Amino acid sequence: MTGRGRVLPAAAAALALSMPLPAAAQGRTPWGDPDLQGLWANDVVTPLERPAGLGERQQLTDEELAAAAAANAQRRVDTGGPRPGDPILLQGYNQFWMPERDVSRQTSLIVDPPDGRVPPLTPAGERRETLTLESNQGVSARDIEHRRHSDGPEGRSLWERCLTRGLPRLPDFYNNNTLILQTADHVVIHMEMIHETRVIPLDGRPHVAAGIRQWHGDPRGRWEGDALVVETTNFSGKTNFKGSQAGLRLVERFTRAGADTLVYEVTVTDPDTWTSPWTARIPIRQSEGPLFEYACHEGNYAMYNTLAGARAEEEEDR
Repeated sequence: MTGRGRVLPAAAAALALSMPLPAAAQGRTPWGDPDLQGLWANDVVTPLERPAGLGERQQLTDEELAAAAAANAQRRVDTGGPRPGDPILLQGYNQFWMPERDVSRQTSLIVDPPDGRVPPLTPAGERRETLTLESNQGVSARDIEHRRHSDGPEGRSLWERCLTRGLPRLPDFYNNNTLILQTADHVVIHMEMIHETRVIPLDGRPHVAAGIRQWHGDPRGRWEGDALVVETTNFSGKTNFKGSQAGLRLVERFTRAGADTLVYEVTVTDPDTWTSPWTARIPIRQSEGPLFEYACHEGNYAMYNTLAGARAEEEEDR
């Protein structure tokens, strides 16, 4: 059973990993590739990391699945005010703006390492994480972060500046739709959040020169059986996915798991940030659409108010 606010099928979550669906079930393009085209919604509520108490258990029980579905439905109830634990961005929206999220049997999106957790940071990653605190003794971490990023608009995140959400795209609380288009030698992935488009060549061309860095990196696609595999390098260090640097490398796999389900799997590698690669698997369902424009710049008062507030705090401190 699929659809908004429903439990995703177990087959989608598990992907029949050792046995891909027959071509007839998947559908084919006129030139013979698996047909991945359409509008897809990445709306699952599964946490990225597995709760520690679950150890290496990969799937929820029937009772846990039912409880997760009930909790998911309850989160959409409009309380008229902030809810403890909700991200601050959620507190500006009522349920009209919140899609009905999907529930999967997976206990975490991360499927490797077996504990379902992001691997430890490398020494270099730890140094970057603690550098600011070490140079600002006596100031709270929250104040340090606020001051460091409020000197000007350049210090705010790329998402907050309406420039990019970067890659990979993990499920968020809204605007999780993606449109996939195919030709014989390219795949195009258009993302609703900040309306960005990835054009992925399939013709075997090499990656661009190492000195060319892009927010979405430099993707190259190929077919491995019925799975579309996309390897992306040449990221800009400004993208900073969960602390990653310019050495970030993604290997994504898109596999049709049914008439209305895709399974997206991404392996994240950055030797300068994590001690080992890690892999997340996300079931994605077909969406009825439509895909709306994400007009982030329009009426973006948050930037002005954030910087104006920072200037007012500086005046108070003088």
